[in-house]
Amino acid sequence: MAQEEGGSLPEVRARVRAAHGIPDLAQNLHFYDRWAPDYEQDVATLQYHAPRLAVDCLTQALPGPPHSALILDVACGTGLVAAELRAPGFLQLHGVDGSPGMLEQARAPSLYQRLSLCTLGQEPLPSPEGTFNAVLIVGALSDSQVPCNAIPELRVTKPGGLVCLTTRTNSSNLQYKEALEATLDRMEQAGTWEGLVAWPVDRWELATSELEVVSGISAKDGFISGIVYLYRKRKATQVEEVRSSPQPPAGP
Repeated sequence: MAQEEGGSLPEVRARVRAAHGIPDLAQNLHFYDRWAPDYEQDVATLQYHAPRLAVDCLTQALPGPPHSALILDVACGTGLVAAELRAPGFLQLHGVDGSPGMLEQARAPSLYQRLSLCTLGQEPLPSPEGTFNAVLIVGALSDSQVPCNAIPELRVTKPGGLVCLTTRTNSSNLQYKEALEATLDRMEQAGTWEGLVAWPVDRWELATSELEVVSGISAKDGFISGIVYLYRKRKATQVEEVRSSPQPPAGP
């Protein structure tokens, strides 16, 4: 494929469909390397709202002044989430991504204190357990990007800290969404996380095909939906309380 360039809405839709359709992680990361220079222009064309929505959700729940919170942006891409975090005063931002091209773009605005190359699902996050006040994964929770079995890596969150996750809820991503929610439910049942918010959003981004929108709405004007999840990592005493509490009897 030739070098990706910013283009018209039909061209952007075709490029995003291509990104969503690459089943192999290595090929997907290579695609993002080439897409990186025009990524922000393209997602702006699609009216992509997830970074702002995730940061709004996190900001309302995170205690203490923003400037004192250490934040990890997983699959940070070019830094869209960091730009949103800066507005309310978050200054201590670390980012990780599996695409060197995306990280190169993220370095230019100097939004992050630290950026690291890390392919979540193939290697652990480069931080000790209990490091961050909050961790976000925005826009990368889908097939061929961040696998559901990598979610426990978010133990790098401090006890009492927050985890904010987003994913699409259009038809092509529903199977992944179900697997993600099963993973989140298991972590909640184990007592390690506490669910705080599951916020469905209708206008997530412009659909890239007619198949993604509900019947009767043209993809020319229609948006796909998405969801923002917010969890709190339980403290050790809370985990023990959950694990020692009586469990409901199993069904027949």
